[in-house]
Amino acid sequence: MTGGGRGGSAGIGALCVLAASVLWGTTGTAATFAPEVGPLAIGAVAMGLGGLLQALFAAPRIARHRTGLRERRGTVLLGAASVAVYPLAFYSSMRLAGVAVGTVVSIGTAPLASALIERVVDGRRLTRRWTAAASLGLLGTVLLCVAEAAHADGGGGTGAGRPASVSTTLLGVGLGLVAAATYALYAWAAHRLITRRIPSRAAMGAVFGLGGLLLLPVLLVTGAPLVASWSDAAVGAYMALVPMFTGYVLFGWGLARVPASTATTLSLLEPAVAAVLAVQVVGERLPATGWSGVALVIACLAVLTAPTGGGPGRGRRLAAPRTGDAARGGSAHRTADADGGR
Repeated sequence: MTGGGRGGSAGIGALCVLAASVLWGTTGTAATFAPEVGPLAIGAVAMGLGGLLQALFAAPRIARHRTGLRERRGTVLLGAASVAVYPLAFYSSMRLAGVAVGTVVSIGTAPLASALIERVVDGRRLTRRWTAAASLGLLGTVLLCVAEAAHADGGGGTGAGRPASVSTTLLGVGLGLVAAATYALYAWAAHRLITRRIPSRAAMGAVFGLGGLLLLPVLLVTGAPLVASWSDAAVGAYMALVPMFTGYVLFGWGLARVPASTATTLSLLEPAVAAVLAVQVVGERLPATGWSGVALVIACLAVLTAPTGGGPGRGRRLAAPRTGDAARGGSAHRTADADGGR
């Protein structure tokens, strides 16, 4: 495959992750339409049913690659456990700290966790471009978080997902950090499977399907309010089908083409979308500082996705792997292309 082909593939992967991030950015706002449904139930129905749907969607691929998945069961189990923990921490964080803050902390710190995992485990050298983009994105998420927290202290909130006290907010932030770590872990696990010749559909289906099974007991214990009314059921169905199933199918296509650290950085679009929707739909207000944060996140995405100069053998490399990883990555791209990116 030529350098230009790799660049085009990375561009498609970036677009897939950005599209997934837009869908994910709607989850916090959607959850506010079912205020009587607890965050554990919301998380369990979203990732639980969404993960099982992914497994059904990918069942033929999973069966075809079951030997490879069995050989890498440690990675599959790590990813599945992270999938199970992530939504419980993420939705609890939003319920305690507010939609914008919970999303900003959970997603905004994930690129750092992902970069640390790739650096320690894979020996991946992060480029100056990634560092500059991540710095812009993290600054933007911090501004969003500060603006939202200051607005909440000023009593301007609507009550939807608002923190009741500083201690509650801190607990929400702590759970957001747990969500960030588990998000980075399952993104890394899925990407590692893909670079080991497991097609993205099979890798995502196995990881998310097993994670969905782990979430079923939580759904059985907490999910009664989801069937208490048609509106609550509609929220649960939307969460499972649109942001989780469709979003993570897109994310899997993206992970077949870009490193996990790049994917988690691109997903910084999610808190910006969540913040805008919180303003436009939920009724939260965002000060000028918060809008500056949104602008910085957009700048981060522009830096990360813009074409770079240089010859066809260079361009658009968003992170530099070790030589061995590069060889495995080339195999992964061929596998993904043979799988139609699925």
